[in-house]
Amino acid sequence: MGQTIIEKIISHNTGKESVKPGEIVVVSVDRVMLDDIMIPFIADKFEEMGFAKIWDSDKVVLIYDHLVPASQLDDTRHYKVGDHFAEQYGLKHVHRSDGICHQLMTEAGYVKPGDVVFGTDSHTTTYGCVAAFSTGIGYTEMAAILGTGSLWVKVPETIRIVIEGRLPDYVMSKDVILRIIGDLGADGATYRALEFCGSGVDQMSVSSRMTMANMAIEAGAKCALFTPDEKTAQYCQVELDSWQKSLAGDEDASYYKTITYRAEDFVPVMACPSQVDKICNVADLEGIQIDQVFIGSCTNGRLEDLQMAARVLKGKKVAPFVKLIVTPASRKVYEEAGACGVLNVLAEAGAIITHPGCGLCCGRTGGILGDGERVVATNNRNFLGRMGTSKVEIYLASPAVAAACAVAGKITADFSCGGES
Repeated sequence: MGQTIIEKIISHNTGKESVKPGEIVVVSVDRVMLDDIMIPFIADKFEEMGFAKIWDSDKVVLIYDHLVPASQLDDTRHYKVGDHFAEQYGLKHVHRSDGICHQLMTEAGYVKPGDVVFGTDSHTTTYGCVAAFSTGIGYTEMAAILGTGSLWVKVPETIRIVIEGRLPDYVMSKDVILRIIGDLGADGATYRALEFCGSGVDQMSVSSRMTMANMAIEAGAKCALFTPDEKTAQYCQVELDSWQKSLAGDEDASYYKTITYRAEDFVPVMACPSQVDKICNVADLEGIQIDQVFIGSCTNGRLEDLQMAARVLKGKKVAPFVKLIVTPASRKVYEEAGACGVLNVLAEAGAIITHPGCGLCCGRTGGILGDGERVVATNNRNFLGRMGTSKVEIYLASPAVAAACAVAGKITADFSCGGES
């Protein structure tokens, strides 16, 4: 019997010849990510458990991203606790305002194909874009890992998603994953792995794959995995070994189910208030007035996302009374977007460009909204109260759609304002 990608990674990690869905195993952890929101709770639980040292400080990454700059008085407590914890236990990798945790973990080279990685944020599934088994955990589990270097997991079943063909112009991987979430439902992949393959997936950049892996959790997935290729190797700055090259689902592997799509059939879509799986074609929402647009987050704040927004916005202006907020996912992305002229295009169009970080996505600094306001955003969740009061309407969309809406001042899929590809 063949194996799925997640089964191969867990088998290799545990030294077993094979594993089966539902089996409980203990994995050795290759890397962990602690975020600024959870660090006080991790520190308290770590000490409560009686640990005196971290199993391997070189494998721990602490990232300040959600709470920077401070927007509430208690935020500074998180900084102080985090800094004290890092100094006390000799953490070697601490990022203060360098960008969003999920962007930095792959961008800075902390995650490699085949790794087993845990983080204290649900969107840790993002690192599956480079074929890592990565998933979010709570602070109690993280404290246990910090003391032992291991964690038990249940081997997930796998849903195989095949995408063949080429996406239409202006249709992005965000449209793809939103459509898939709509088809699966918000609980349709609960504690299952999503495994993506097909010629449509092969053509995607690592950044596009990151968007899809990031949002897999919105269907309940334990992880989301892509087969590593030369794009992966170049992005991770590694030469893939024979085992990493083998990280593809076998034809005779046992899958929970397989879903197949034609890339040409995808169209621009949105997740409508206030459920991520409430998916509608943008064409069916044409004309709904908006107050704000947000382009950023760990879902869509990368260079290719800003480039697409700039393509749509070039030579145009944001509609009167509409705020366009752009937040690059990291300092590196910010610098690259500045160097290639993308930030100039966005600024000339009327965008408010902020420092890298989570910002508006988690309802912190940078543009929260009030009762009755409506926002089109490129992040991953549109829950009630996510970006302001519970009476804010949040529509999730791709950077291309978001930029078009900013120009029109209403929901639209009219990209006629875009420049050349």
